[in-house]
Amino acid sequence: MRGLLVVNPNATTTTARVRDVMVHALADEIDLDVVTTDRRGHAVELARQARADRWDVVVTLGGDGTVNEVVNGLLAAGPGPDVPLLATVPGGSANVFARALGLPADPVEATGAILDGLREKRFRTVGLGQADSRWFTFNAGLGLDAEIVAAVERKRAAGTRATPRSYLASTVRQFFVGTDRREPALTLHRPGVDPVTGVFLAIVQNTSPWTFIGPMPVDPCPRASFDTGLDLFGVRRLSLLSGVRYGRRILTSSRAGQTRGLVTWHDQSGFEVSASRPVQLQVDGDALGEVDRVAFRAVPAALRAVV
Repeated sequence: MRGLLVVNPNATTTTARVRDVMVHALADEIDLDVVTTDRRGHAVELARQARADRWDVVVTLGGDGTVNEVVNGLLAAGPGPDVPLLATVPGGSANVFARALGLPADPVEATGAILDGLREKRFRTVGLGQADSRWFTFNAGLGLDAEIVAAVERKRAAGTRATPRSYLASTVRQFFVGTDRREPALTLHRPGVDPVTGVFLAIVQNTSPWTFIGPMPVDPCPRASFDTGLDLFGVRRLSLLSGVRYGRRILTSSRAGQTRGLVTWHDQSGFEVSASRPVQLQVDGDALGEVDRVAFRAVPAALRAVV
């Protein structure tokens, strides 16, 4: 079996020693090439070439951003039988995709699980989402959600590590002094029904949970799954009191409680979100900049992942 290991050297929760152990373990089992990324978008290029060269498996060592780039490279020409298996070793701060697949959080243990999965030919076929042409594995968002991601990325560019504390600080600051909590910009569109106007924040989930704060899952749409369409969680009120209510709801992964001001959709094949002014968009925790309209689509059985 031929494998390509794509390593993000800036992965936040691994060390050079851990990477060496993992590389040696994988190389003992498969014919392995190792490439370290050196720029944004590099993993997309590597994965696209891996598919063209008929590699059997592409392994990622990094965070969800690295996984997202690899997925977008593997699926640049769309799903198909020639797409290599994807194996994900968690090396970032959240590792939502790997954890949603049930892989261990520790990178060495996850490597062992992946090797077992390769030996036993154990994989899971998962559905993915698209935001226009960009693939995403677990979530996307517009509005406050994406503004927080963009703020954290600015901090990272200035040398601050992405930690739960950093995300929490950015969330508090963005909620109180950053986002517009008076004039909602978003409108939700589904075929055959009236648009939903006056939305401040739209979260799109492809699986559950949406993300993690340390070990704690954060889950606006607990029914979301790799085996169904997309779920949406829209917020039409953004006061402090409503924010506390929403926070309690999503931290307990509940569909109960206060629902006024919420829009929730489950198992959707596709929908669009438009904006009256440019708003931030994020996919899989990667800030993509400002947009004024995005089409979301669920793609069943898009990729095979080692579990």
